Amino acid sequence: MTRTRTSFVLLAALFFAPLLVAQAGTVHGTVKNGTTGKVAPGIEVILIQLQGGMQPVANSKTDSQGEFSFDNPSLGAQPMLVRAVFHGVNFHQPVPPGKSEIQVEVFEPTQDASTIAVPSHIVIVQPSGSTLTVGEEYAVQNSSSPPRAYFRADGSFQFAVPENAQLQQAAAWGPSGMPVVQATIDKTKNHYAIAFAFRPGESGMRYSYELPYAGNATTLKLPTVYPGARLLVLAPPTVQISGEGLQPGGQEQGMNIYGRESIPANTVLAVSVSGTAPPASASGGPDAGQPGQDGVTSTPVTVQQIPGRLDVLKWPLIGGFVGVFALLAILLARRPVVAVADGGAAETAATPAPRSKKSPPQSPPAPQSTVPGMAEVDAAVGMSLDSLKDQIFRLELRRQAGTISEEQYARERARVEKVIRDLVRG
Repeated sequence: MTRTRTSFVLLAALFFAPLLVAQAGTVHGTVKNGTTGKVAPGIEVILIQLQGGMQPVANSKTDSQGEFSFDNPSLGAQPMLVRAVFHGVNFHQPVPPGKSEIQVEVFEPTQDASTIAVPSHIVIVQPSGSTLTVGEEYAVQNSSSPPRAYFRADGSFQFAVPENAQLQQAAAWGPSGMPVVQATIDKTKNHYAIAFAFRPGESGMRYSYELPYAGNATTLKLPTVYPGARLLVLAPPTVQISGEGLQPGGQEQGMNIYGRESIPANTVLAVSVSGTAPPASASGGPDAGQPGQDGVTSTPVTVQQIPGRLDVLKWPLIGGFVGVFALLAILLARRPVVAVADGGAAETAATPAPRSKKSPPQSPPAPQSTVPGMAEVDAAVGMSLDSLKDQIFRLELRRQAGTISEEQYARERARVEKVIRDLVRG
């Protein structure tokens, strides 16, 4: 077991090493014009704090070499954004913990709608009593040459929601993968738009809404705006999905997948949805095999390889991982990890272990009623980092899609974080 624990600590140290570097609270950067390939002097840059909403905390301008710097105590302690304003268009670049050098690319804007294409459209449904929560996500591809950013102040991306839908939130992200909440523009008759600069490369946009779900059944009418998108509908195994042209595509991250190729623009696809949310397991969590994940089946999920399954979600969800990763980074930085043969651990003031501080490292543990058994410790340590990331992926997937409440998200994330803390302690 000592070798397993040591391997985990080394793996965690390598994985989180970049996060432990940033302690100085300083970031240096360069703004580059991606259209011309030259540095961009005289550009307004703004440092934005993400916690508690997007709050500007510092302003500056690039010098003659297109360079800038910020000093702020939050840098290195939490994820932040740098915004560069070019021709009235906002371009964002994330500054995750551990990053002290960044480059922000800006592009000459264009209003030519043919600049972008929408190759995929993902819909996630989640029942919650008499309400059906739906998250929709689009991949947006900009292959312009020379590279330009597609932006319209009256709306760069158009979307529509079903009748009786209550729109919750919209967000968009660029190639960096950091989602940024967007103000929606009401185009009337359930049509909306966002004014976001879609840079060259792959970007994305998502939004969520709620619908009445009386009798645990409804017909979800999905309006399509852009042509040619490949549609994927994801639902828990306890929910039945059917619709014209929809074909089962196996399971991924505990969700059943249904797909259809190339739906024409300006059509409405009727999708029948019925069923309830997965029940909680007897242990208090929704899944004994994957603890801490609401809506996951209690048996292991067989993942089938299907073309283009959920890879379009990978980078958008990375932004959701940063908070958990930063927590572990801080935990690793503030306390030593002691690996001993009997499963003892160093104590922390913030998260005291259920053992006596006065006990010597190799003394027997406290009474069995308050200390996990060796089999439980071995099982916890045996969980790989990939397994933990997989659990976080599932949780963040549902949060970003708007199919889990903030209260549920906080509760389930706390369970995953507890497993991480136990692994580091043990």
